[in-house]
Amino acid sequence: MPQPQASEAREAKLFRNNKSQAVRIPADFELPGDRVLIHREGSRLVIEPAPNKDLLDILARLKPLSPDDQFPDVDETLLPAREIDL
Repeated sequence: MPQPQASEAREAKLFRNNKSQAVRIPADFELPGDRVLIHREGSRLVIEPAPNKDLLDILARLKPLSPDDQFPDVDETLLPAREIDL
């Protein structure tokens, strides 16, 4: 997903969601995932995607492999094994 540049600023709609203020993010500014980090930098409010929490979270987001997926033959790039005398 391409990251918008600062010069591409657009106006967005603010609204109330219970006791919180929310912002409607336009589709071309969509963030991945379902959680964000939010912080202030002076008078700016910065919203960024939250990092994945752990390996299980990362694995849960992976797309399943299809039967047509081909894995590279990594053995063909290895040097021949040497005999080891034990």
